[in-house]
Amino acid sequence: MKFPLSMTAGMAGYIMKNKMRPRPEWQVNKSVQHDASNPFKIIYTAQTAEKREPHPMINKRFPLVLMLEPLHTCNLTCTGCGRIREYESTITQKLSVEQCLHAVDECGAPMVTICGGEPLLYPEIGALAKGILNRGHSCYLCTNGMFMVRKLKEFTPHDLFFFNVHLDGMEKNHDIAVEREGVFQEAIKGIQAAKAAGFKVVTNTTVYVETDMNEIEELFEYLKQFNVDGHTISPAYGYSAVDQREIFLTRERVYEKFKDIDRLAKKYPLQTTPVYMDFLQGKRDLPCTAWGNPTYNVKGWKGPCYLITDAHHKTFEEYMTRTAWDNYGPGNDPRCEHCMMHCGFEPSAAFGINSKVSDPIRLLTWLVR
Repeated sequence: MKFPLSMTAGMAGYIMKNKMRPRPEWQVNKSVQHDASNPFKIIYTAQTAEKREPHPMINKRFPLVLMLEPLHTCNLTCTGCGRIREYESTITQKLSVEQCLHAVDECGAPMVTICGGEPLLYPEIGALAKGILNRGHSCYLCTNGMFMVRKLKEFTPHDLFFFNVHLDGMEKNHDIAVEREGVFQEAIKGIQAAKAAGFKVVTNTTVYVETDMNEIEELFEYLKQFNVDGHTISPAYGYSAVDQREIFLTRERVYEKFKDIDRLAKKYPLQTTPVYMDFLQGKRDLPCTAWGNPTYNVKGWKGPCYLITDAHHKTFEEYMTRTAWDNYGPGNDPRCEHCMMHCGFEPSAAFGINSKVSDPIRLLTWLVR
């Protein structure tokens, strides 16, 4: 199976339970159109002749994956990364393990992705991962791979724990993207060491304007020898804190880049769902479901999403109820117009929004491959 049976069953049960009986306190709308504390803040509202249809899940909001950022410190300055720029003023701050686990409990999402920054620089990363797993959550640790070899001793292999190593191409182009030579080889050493120690390892690839999809296939083929457990892939979309706008993809360019993704999915263990792949190819539309992937960091719950920061909230309930969800997503906010990243749209696929009769069979086939 593409994922452990316990992980798949747990996620399916969680979605079914929450779709039937979502927590009512998360469905209240307490958003305000004018923030008196920030008179210069721009509130975007779509100007359309017809009344907009509400989001299909607007009154059944619940999270699927918590993006947990215990720190934003990093040893690299990757060209497409906004975190080290957006959080420059708090770059040396970090959450305590207790704060992190409180966020896990408060949110309750069945999957936790530890990101950053570089999470392997977090002093208590082993204790944090253990605390998440002890609570029964799946855990993906996103890393550039450079510290994996020396940090492996802090972890224990677990059926629900994955190292997620970022690789944006083969050696030359990956090292250009992360702005340092030798990173690709260090990441490969980390993958080899982790697999030899019995850990599950997946890779994460971001596709930019200059990305050659033939090279991405070459990368997946190269990684077969290390028996990696899967690959995630997503189009790049610009952070407001990143100046290099020309590297990011428009929606039309996403369709072109991912036109052959079905063929790659048949050859390699992509962890991208068939429904989301349809979306990347323009075969169907999906609404953004950003609350499915909430982000928590040193400033609090980041709203509205992983990419856009209009506010930080003290509690998860405040994030869910004070974010003006109807103001975001393609057609509502120009900042969202070309975004097709998995953090906003994979939740819609998981929730079964705009589903087809054939989707359950396709998803089952995809899971057991």
